[in-house]
Amino acid sequence: MSDLALYRPCVGVMLVNHEGKAFVGKRIDNREGDFWQMPQGGIDEGEDPDKALLRELWEETGATADHIDVVSKLPTELFYDLPDDLKGTLWGGRFVGQRQTWYLARFTGTDADIELDAHDPPEFCEWRWVEPALLPELIVPFKREVYAAIVAGFGDLI
Repeated sequence: MSDLALYRPCVGVMLVNHEGKAFVGKRIDNREGDFWQMPQGGIDEGEDPDKALLRELWEETGATADHIDVVSKLPTELFYDLPDDLKGTLWGGRFVGQRQTWYLARFTGTDADIELDAHDPPEFCEWRWVEPALLPELIVPFKREVYAAIVAGFGDLI
């Protein structure tokens, strides 16, 4: 891996319901395709990843710590590079990709506890529960390897 400073620190969560299906949201800012992703976002400077997980989950889904049980965390960060046409445009051009810490959490709330507009502005316009095996097919192509690693890493725990 090249210089870690070139990769935006991020957390992500595979949030699964009692049926073992994973939460995905359709991003408001991606009108070019039918792509869905799990909750994820940047870690603020000095922020603990465990705290960032709870903040990002609330911002994107409305779910609070009362609605989840954290099951596991992948032992290593996962990296992806942005496609060339996005480099220099996202995150003020500071990063070439992300380095992500991924968590598996069980959702203990109800669908009524999901509020996409809990944070303004919302990131997702729609959401649904899907079989985890479908996750790599639903995400934008440049993140597919990361999603395959997440599914493989948490597969036995879901």
